[in-house]
Amino acid sequence: MLPALWVAKTGLSAQDTNLTVISNNLANVSTTGFKRDRAEFQDLLYQIKRQPGAQSTQDSELPSGLQVGTGVRIVGTQKNFQTGSLQTTENPLDMAVNGRGFFQVLQPDGTVSYTRDGTFHLNSDGQIVTANGFALEPAIVVPPEAQSFTVGQDGTVSITTAGNPAAQVIGNIQTADFINPAGLQAIGGNLFLETAASGAPQIGTPGLNGFGPTLQQTLENSNVSTVEELVNMITTQRAYEMNSKVISAADKMLSFVTQQL
Repeated sequence: MLPALWVAKTGLSAQDTNLTVISNNLANVSTTGFKRDRAEFQDLLYQIKRQPGAQSTQDSELPSGLQVGTGVRIVGTQKNFQTGSLQTTENPLDMAVNGRGFFQVLQPDGTVSYTRDGTFHLNSDGQIVTANGFALEPAIVVPPEAQSFTVGQDGTVSITTAGNPAAQVIGNIQTADFINPAGLQAIGGNLFLETAASGAPQIGTPGLNGFGPTLQQTLENSNVSTVEELVNMITTQRAYEMNSKVISAADKMLSFVTQQL
């Protein structure tokens, strides 16, 4: 009965972590560009009491053996980078990548981070920045005399000024892609960092060579499905209850033995 208690304990711990992952997904259901997480389970070591394939006699062998598991653990969480639904806005600084690619954001320490959140603003110098004030990379500065601001699907940024209806190109937005986006490190603030698992960033022009085009006055919603997460939450709750039942049953069996002996 004691091994059953410890096995059920690992189940409780794993389901508790799984519920934390689900609750984080639900908490970010309205976060622009958020990508849902999925917990990945893995069984623990096995106690091999009879080796599969061992000789039971000189002319026969065990077909399956006797292997007793020791529980479960969550070995990792994986980001799902499926594109969320696109929402049209009235803000010309709102942008979205329709497909593969990340906006590049320059961190205060000089490192480059990556985001799917295209909610951009202008700072006091006219530079395009995130809500936290981090600059878009490559830097784009909108002059104060600009009358209109346009971003093409290939990332070309152009403006018009008073008395000059001809468009003037002031910069180009370049996006980055990774061979394994799930390997990126989430650091909060809708930002990701490159890791050895994600591979080096591949910089390209939006809309070309597999990169998604940039859409102006558009934001990418979270890709969290509320219904799916609620179903996962119910499943997790039931699994937690079943593991607690195992602990209760093992406790009753131990109680019976101690009372009878």
